[in-house]
Amino acid sequence: MKFMKTLSLTAAVLAHAAIHAAPSANYTWDSVAIGGGGFVSAVIPSKTESGVVYARTDVGGAYRWDKAAARWVPLLDWVAEGESGHLGVESLAVDPKNAAKVYILAGISYFNNGKSVILRSTDYGQTFATTDVTAQFKAHGNGMGRQNGEKLVVDPGSSNVLYAGTRWNGLFKSTDSGATWNRMAGLNVTTTPNEAGISFVMPDPASVSGGVAQRLYVGVSRFGSVGPSFYRSNNAGASFTAVSGAPTTLMPQRAALDGAGNLYITYANGAGPHGHWAQPEPMDKGQIWKYNTTNGAWTNVTPSGFTTPFSGISVDPNNSRRLVASTINTYMQQGDAWGDRFFISTNGGSSWTDVVARGFAKNTAGISWITGKSIHWAGTIAFDPFDTKAAWVTSGNGIFKTSDINATTTTWTFNVKGLEETVPLNLVSVPGGPLVSVIGDYDGFRHTDVTQYSAILTPSIGTTTGLAVAAANTAAMVRVGNDMYYSTNTGASWTKTASLNGVKGQVALSANGATLLHSPQDSTTSYRSVNSGSSWTAISGLAAANIRPVADPVNSSKFYVYDNGVMRVSTDGGATFGARASLAAGGSNVVRVAPDREGDVWVALNNGGLARSTDSGTSFATLSNVTYCGAVGFGKAATGATYPAVYIWGTVDGVRGVYRSIDTGASWVRVNDDQHEYGGPANGQFVVGDMNTYGVVYMSTAGRGIAYGKPAP
Repeated sequence: MKFMKTLSLTAAVLAHAAIHAAPSANYTWDSVAIGGGGFVSAVIPSKTESGVVYARTDVGGAYRWDKAAARWVPLLDWVAEGESGHLGVESLAVDPKNAAKVYILAGISYFNNGKSVILRSTDYGQTFATTDVTAQFKAHGNGMGRQNGEKLVVDPGSSNVLYAGTRWNGLFKSTDSGATWNRMAGLNVTTTPNEAGISFVMPDPASVSGGVAQRLYVGVSRFGSVGPSFYRSNNAGASFTAVSGAPTTLMPQRAALDGAGNLYITYANGAGPHGHWAQPEPMDKGQIWKYNTTNGAWTNVTPSGFTTPFSGISVDPNNSRRLVASTINTYMQQGDAWGDRFFISTNGGSSWTDVVARGFAKNTAGISWITGKSIHWAGTIAFDPFDTKAAWVTSGNGIFKTSDINATTTTWTFNVKGLEETVPLNLVSVPGGPLVSVIGDYDGFRHTDVTQYSAILTPSIGTTTGLAVAAANTAAMVRVGNDMYYSTNTGASWTKTASLNGVKGQVALSANGATLLHSPQDSTTSYRSVNSGSSWTAISGLAAANIRPVADPVNSSKFYVYDNGVMRVSTDGGATFGARASLAAGGSNVVRVAPDREGDVWVALNNGGLARSTDSGTSFATLSNVTYCGAVGFGKAATGATYPAVYIWGTVDGVRGVYRSIDTGASWVRVNDDQHEYGGPANGQFVVGDMNTYGVVYMSTAGRGIAYGKPAP
């Protein structure tokens, strides 16, 4: 009866919340078309159903290939703000008997206090059940060795049995399709010095007896000087024995069984995908070895003349002697760039053909920014099990696929449609102009149509953190990373500033574009320039690091800074700042000023709610109907409205989401839904409305690119 009372109370609370919840608008959500951009850790084709292929990424979630639509379908856009670490996918397993059953090991150590989960789906990833495993083991999908694997696998003899190799906690087993887990004490390995732990778990289908595989192989990410790196069990994991004969100066990366009694293992002198000085693990050497599972013999089958690290390995399911392999962290001539090499063997590794050296071509698939970029950090390479002329290879910037790896000149097509994995850092929608973004790793983009791939910002500066447009002179823009560039034509072209004090950080342009402020990354001194960066002077009154100045959109003499509880204001063109109002501490430093209005300042205060000033930051009032606000921004006003549309990532009536107000925050409408949360806007980077189309809103994510919503037709 007590249980029934609890259910009744819960139902009553939910009913009350439903009655009083803010209304919702019917929106469709997608990602701004950029085209890849981030590290795809692995591609995993089903071996039982043609066209079913899964991919996992380090910070951008997991995807399934939609063969009919010829695009990748994101599987984890439903994760809430408190689950943003789910976008770091450590490993992915497909049931070898049923391609619809897919499992994900996810978590990122620096998000959500390291919360880690096993996600379980029986419908190709359309829906998932969640098992929180944080108390037993933790994942780190963005850690070193993230392309190793697979760490999570389904037993070929039983769809109910799964194994999970972990970074810090050893080997685990589930006998109820991933719902619960227990440590396998038979393997005396917990963690490794590099904290990559177990590299892969490989049950042998040829050993199935009593309903499960009796032979299990486990790779461990450590050198032999620390301890064995390869283990075998002959009794379904009840006990494990270190296997002698394996390389002692290299770490296992990935493995593949050929179905004829051989296990191929790739090795490197590090966990990868790149070197790590702290271990130290240079990641500049490696080999490929063949292990005979019957007699225990080892054979070095490394391609002749190569000492580079290797990672990807795949066996043709129709021909046990036909293999494909990839280097990793190797930079050799690759068409118009420098990157990894791919090899194919038709005799079990006795000899190899260098596919890149034989003839390499790249098809950008209409994504211009990939021109001049290489296929690198090639963590996995895999045959299409149903068309073994075709193969995928993963890269630090996406996925490539060839339809004929046997061709004298092999063409690799950038295969990322729908797979948007970038870390957005800033964005502006220019009234009467383009949408301009800056992102981690790859500069940013200038879009006139967010559904179409667009040109990357050039000249390139890589990770670009700061971006600003002059509100009353929108042709003037500035962006900053390791260098700073300004534009006088809304980002169509850029000119490098003559000087710079410190790198990255944030920038602001006065309304007329004549004054430029820069707060460099980690610097307690901010700077001011009135000659487009030819010279700089230190700003007085700003002594905090990593602050974010914003210009008033009307008065070119005014700038605002939220300094952890204090609103600082400049009225002399940014030369000096003084403290004005006191606000709640712990808010977002992304201050917003309402377009075309002087002194109308909004501050997202996280748990402090949403605050607004109409007197240039002298005083603030907090909106009572918003109990949490992580980000605030503005967009084009609704028809007949006199004030811009206001958008927030926040909590209204107890529900967290993206909200829109057309009456200055008096009332709110939710415009996203539970299937489109994207892990939230990643520490409040941005929620920005489109200044040219009412109702369209853009949101940053932790790694799923720039999400955007628009009213449904």
